[in-house]
Amino acid sequence: MIFRRSGLSVLFVCLALTACGDLPEPFLGNPGATARRLAQPLTPLLAVPPGTDTLLPDAASQDLATRIAVALQATEVPALVRQPRTTDWRVVTRAERDGDTVTPMFSVEDPGGKQEGSAQGEPVSLEAWSTAGPALLQQVAAEAAPRIGAVLTSIQVARNKADPNSLYNRPARVMVAEVTGAPGDGNQALTQQMRARLAVLGPVVLTTPTNADFVVLGEVKVVPIPKRQERVEIQWIVKTGSGDERGRVVQLNEIPAGTLNHFWGDVAVVVATEASSGVNDVILRQSGHDPNEKKQSSR
Repeated sequence: MIFRRSGLSVLFVCLALTACGDLPEPFLGNPGATARRLAQPLTPLLAVPPGTDTLLPDAASQDLATRIAVALQATEVPALVRQPRTTDWRVVTRAERDGDTVTPMFSVEDPGGKQEGSAQGEPVSLEAWSTAGPALLQQVAAEAAPRIGAVLTSIQVARNKADPNSLYNRPARVMVAEVTGAPGDGNQALTQQMRARLAVLGPVVLTTPTNADFVVLGEVKVVPIPKRQERVEIQWIVKTGSGDERGRVVQLNEIPAGTLNHFWGDVAVVVATEASSGVNDVILRQSGHDPNEKKQSSR
């Protein structure tokens, strides 16, 4: 097993068939941060107005709001510094003093101004808060962004649970597109096996994009390497119906050259069985479920 890093995942990959048994057993990649994003954002835009109760000068409050918005954008939350408009969800920043410390607080409010959740920052000394230098404000914003993101996620999950038509309360409709790039009968075999294996795990598997919540794209690359070997890389990319990528599962093996030039047979079964579990994990996360809880409850 070797350690590799790709843009979306950290992979431990089995490199030789002899080391993996009679058939390749590709390890499923951690689908990465994108797979943990919600399929439907809570709001098209999150307003981040400068706080009016931050115990900071106006300029520092503006600076903090800007840094929070930028930090949220880095986690793919659509945030913008502005006064909330009628349809905007918003993050309201304030600070609470307790003796010689100040604790930044962040409230998430709906468009009507109702607080739906809150996050608390790390306490800061009163002396440091009173000077409010750029380094401190950057630290506060960096710590706040993932906590605010977690609040947004919990709000979205709660709303999904309450909506009988949400992905949380119904099976996801998933189009499994025709696999591309495989030698021999691999495209057909992998497509058929992925559709069959994924359907067993719960999603409603489609063959056309109409009304699909997610689309699964299988891409195979075969690259010659020394000693008459080939490196076979299979990527299963999970996108929303609108085309926004949400995660991917990567499988990698080295095999004798020409092994898969004709019939994939049991290799396609093993590949799809392993990969379908990872693909389903991505879909479950996007639907507001914890894949680990689902697996435990099915035992």
